[in-house]
Amino acid sequence: MLEKIQEAAAQVGRIVVGKQPQIRLALACLLARGHLLIEDLPGVGKTTLAHALSISLGLQFKRVQFTNDLLPSDITGTTVFDRERAGFVFHPGPVFTQVLLADEINRASPKTQSALLEAMEERQVSVEGKAQPLSEPFFVIATQNPVDQIGTFALPESQLDRFLMCIELGYPDPKAERALLEGTDRRDMLAALKPCMTPDDMLALQRQVREIRCSPALLDYVQTLLTFSRRSPALAEGLSPRAGLGLMQAARAWAMLDGRNHVLPDDVQAVITPVAGHRLRPAKGAAGSHRARAEIVSGLVKGVSVS
Repeated sequence: MLEKIQEAAAQVGRIVVGKQPQIRLALACLLARGHLLIEDLPGVGKTTLAHALSISLGLQFKRVQFTNDLLPSDITGTTVFDRERAGFVFHPGPVFTQVLLADEINRASPKTQSALLEAMEERQVSVEGKAQPLSEPFFVIATQNPVDQIGTFALPESQLDRFLMCIELGYPDPKAERALLEGTDRRDMLAALKPCMTPDDMLALQRQVREIRCSPALLDYVQTLLTFSRRSPALAEGLSPRAGLGLMQAARAWAMLDGRNHVLPDDVQAVITPVAGHRLRPAKGAAGSHRARAEIVSGLVKGVSVS
């Protein structure tokens, strides 16, 4: 089963060239049953990555372009009166899929952004007082433009905390960019992709992730990281219990991708920046760029020794 997901990662890597670390983080995020936020400039391949992942993993894909006039019902769906049935019938929105691309999520109003809160946490949406379960697996990939761009609404902390990871793609290196310039159009390559696995395969892998062992010493290390973040005078607030649980699941997924059945401190350190960076705020000033967030997390990791 692990060979299938490695094959999928290699296939995505031929589309989104030079971004193997980000592809692996995206896969770990999905295996951990989390959601992914990609924050970067337009045109660096965020949407292409989402498309390539969904096709390669054999998952149903839908995309919502977030704009300032988008309504919550445009995402979750609505009920419409049906004359033939003499009653109201629920018409599902695009959230009823396996991979939902929330493109430029911070261009929508906070009211519309909040429409995803229940879906991301509970795997269901409530419409007219009735809970509607979502598909499994359910994976939200949201893209976000830098907050200093015109027409953006900063995501509230409650929304950010629903995303297991936040990553950036960045500009390609010269070799990767040359391959892009000389190669086939990425849209044509996406159309030619074939699934490497099925949704049932992904569900089986997600169950396996929960069985990856964590020693008491490893749990002590993670708990010390959480406590240190909450007591640090350099931080406005520490990591939440949800962040701690997410960090453990992400580390388990990272270990499984390495073919191990137990978690090492190296696994925790490999995923802590994308898991914790968007959740931590300095006591003074704003966290700002990914580089600034990475420095905050680096200080956190350096402040806790591995016993």
